Amino acid sequence: MVNQTVNPLAADSQSDLGQGRVLVLGGGYTGQRFAHALSALGIAVRLSRRLSSDGSPPATFDGLEWLNFDGDRGVVPPAEELEGITHVLVTIPPDRSGGDPVLTHLGEVLGQLPLRWIGYLSTTGVYGDTGGAWVDENAPTPAGPGRSQARLQCEAAWRSSGLPLQVFRLPAIYGPGRSPFAALASGQGRLIHKPGQVFCRIHVDDIVGALLHCLALDDCRRPELLNLTDDCPSPSSETLGFAAHLLDCPLPEVQRFENLTAEMSPMALSFWNENRRVSNLRLKQDVGYSLRYPSYREGYRAVLAEERRSLNTPDPLGII
Repeated sequence: MVNQTVNPLAADSQSDLGQGRVLVLGGGYTGQRFAHALSALGIAVRLSRRLSSDGSPPATFDGLEWLNFDGDRGVVPPAEELEGITHVLVTIPPDRSGGDPVLTHLGEVLGQLPLRWIGYLSTTGVYGDTGGAWVDENAPTPAGPGRSQARLQCEAAWRSSGLPLQVFRLPAIYGPGRSPFAALASGQGRLIHKPGQVFCRIHVDDIVGALLHCLALDDCRRPELLNLTDDCPSPSSETLGFAAHLLDCPLPEVQRFENLTAEMSPMALSFWNENRRVSNLRLKQDVGYSLRYPSYREGYRAVLAEERRSLNTPDPLGII
């Protein structure tokens, strides 16, 4: 269980939200983190949630304001629940057909709102496999078939919507509750080696911080497209080794990637078959955002501290 209470991440800047209201479409891991940060700043925010398997709304006990949106079931919030919304963050992935469920079911309603900003969370997977070479926002996007290609199509659909759009491309997201510590502590971590392979990543609070930072900028200073990633593309064996060091626990036995491909899911294989380094220079130099966690080293230390606090024990993982 993760403590979702987040201190304001943009305390050093004033957002242009003013008296606006924010809608977060997709109240999952990142969406909730963003909503809690907005709430801590005194900004009105609502989140969407999907229905449970039995068709009923899932229980929520986090003090946030929720509405029901489930494109697969045709459940759309009534227009009155969206009145006054000025800013929207979309974290919902493409649907089974590769289309965007928000545009499909809410596009017309959104077009009638007094929107000043829509943030769409996409993926750096649209850059495809570069063999480890660096890419920036100007790079080609030869996204492979499947999830990344669907994201690229959704990006294009949002751009053609005429709405005030800003697209954010994200790599692997980590943070409290999404870290290697529990798996290492329970002996379930996997140390996989593939020569030359690196992965990019971003701490969830740097996603939130970058979003808030962009909202504090004048419209003319917000780039339409922005990579959100840290400074340190690294092999997974390196990051796992550092996590084990923080826990003072042994690493699992190393396994070679080629020996594991037969048992990997298609999603895992697609993850491991692409190798790239994603530049964040636009984020840092042009937009002026300072990463709170420039690498996994600072990020993992903060994650471990928060996970331990959330369990209210100095050593919840049983290592020390």
